[in-house]
Amino acid sequence: MVEIIQNVGYGFQVALQPINLMYCFAGVLIGTLVGVLPGLGPAAAIALLLPTTFKVAPVSATIMLAGIYYGAMYGGSTTSILVNIPGEAASVVTCLDGYQMAKKGRAGAALGIAAFGSFIAGTIAVMALTIVGPFLSNLALAFGPPEYFSLMVVGITVLTYLSSGSMIKSLMMAGVGLILSGVGMDTIAGKYRFTFNIQSLLDGIGVVPVAMGLFGISEVLINLEKDIKRDVLTTKVKNLFPSIRDWAESIWSIIRGSILGFFLGIIPGGGAVIASFASYAIEKKVSKRPEEFGNGAIQGVAGPEAANNSAAGGAFIPLLTLGIPANPVMAILLGALMIHGLQPGPLLMVNAPDLFWGTIVSMYIGNGMLLVLNLPLIPLWVKVLKVPYYLLYPLILLFCLIGSYSLENSISDVVIMLVFGVLGFLMKKFGYDGAPLILALVLGQKLETSLRRALIMSHGGFSIFFTRPISLMFLIVAAILIIIPILTQRKKLSSLPDD
Repeated sequence: MVEIIQNVGYGFQVALQPINLMYCFAGVLIGTLVGVLPGLGPAAAIALLLPTTFKVAPVSATIMLAGIYYGAMYGGSTTSILVNIPGEAASVVTCLDGYQMAKKGRAGAALGIAAFGSFIAGTIAVMALTIVGPFLSNLALAFGPPEYFSLMVVGITVLTYLSSGSMIKSLMMAGVGLILSGVGMDTIAGKYRFTFNIQSLLDGIGVVPVAMGLFGISEVLINLEKDIKRDVLTTKVKNLFPSIRDWAESIWSIIRGSILGFFLGIIPGGGAVIASFASYAIEKKVSKRPEEFGNGAIQGVAGPEAANNSAAGGAFIPLLTLGIPANPVMAILLGALMIHGLQPGPLLMVNAPDLFWGTIVSMYIGNGMLLVLNLPLIPLWVKVLKVPYYLLYPLILLFCLIGSYSLENSISDVVIMLVFGVLGFLMKKFGYDGAPLILALVLGQKLETSLRRALIMSHGGFSIFFTRPISLMFLIVAAILIIIPILTQRKKLSSLPDD
């Protein structure tokens, strides 16, 4: 316990440095704006802003990118309550009761409880992260190449299992990502492969242009097809501080949502969306007046908002301690850390304690900033919501072009981004999820290196993956996750009536 307190104190020393406070503020402010604007999302925003962090210290860059992620969870509630359009996928549930409260003249109470609930949940998540993180890091120090290979297989399998759409399509995308990760130099043999004598491919295909294309350009192209009608409430938002009665009805919903969201956030592929839906279902189940849900029940706002913010904190545990991203946003953050020369995993706490503890503590500070920011800036967000999309999207595209070119001052990166932008658009049209592709691209080289090192250790024998208990356990989990959808599909087909 004493060691944890010392580590947290060191984290405050790092996070409270003026430069890190500035980046934390910038991150949560941008994140809130991203959450407010429907159709962008934290994955796209982080992918777009990655190039701006390459000249920044790794600690400051990570603090800002993390702030964008959990800040977007805050901002998503604003559009859900005022416009009935979720600014972020995890805020879909908030529309059900938040907008109904707004129509009844209680928009202030809904926005207030969402902000305070998010702050409490974020605080609980950071406290849990502080306690659980070092424990998992110490446990993972026993890992060798076989365990790392098996763990990364589980990471890719879990994300394909829980991603939207068909499992077969997700596995196909993971396969494409693994192939792309092999482009460039073979780190063990020192030879170039899959480059087709193209100079720009000698260093491999960068994560940033691919992510910007799949999550940024494609999102713009998809949203250009949609006619999103936004009926922003014109009534003045007042009484932002919840009453004593509101607190009495909401406090246990916030606590339950915080705990549930944290544990669901740890699960790769689960995260904020599942946490918010699960919280809403639980609150409706335990409520003495379930008929109020969908008609403006404040618990239907407090619980899900607490759950999605707590899940955002929980998602950092597998990333920082095991080096496994729990969702697409964490996959992009993993790529960002690797670009900065850092290796997320059990040794991160030893090799970069300033980043590990500084990031964790900055999340607590960032949650406080969000609470102070969110309530006074609501009138500004309402004005932002009225900006036409035909003005926003050209700016996003321009930022993508500048950002991708500034990586290496290379037109090749721009071309790669545009190609994957069109590919991402087609993938979304035909039900292919981009998250497994990004994760496999990020993990591919590590996966191959761990596999080959393990085979060198065993003199070419694959039995090493099955004779080491931790590695065997991970492979069994991966096999189960692949078999379950197959069995489920066969059961559905067998239950269909014969023609």
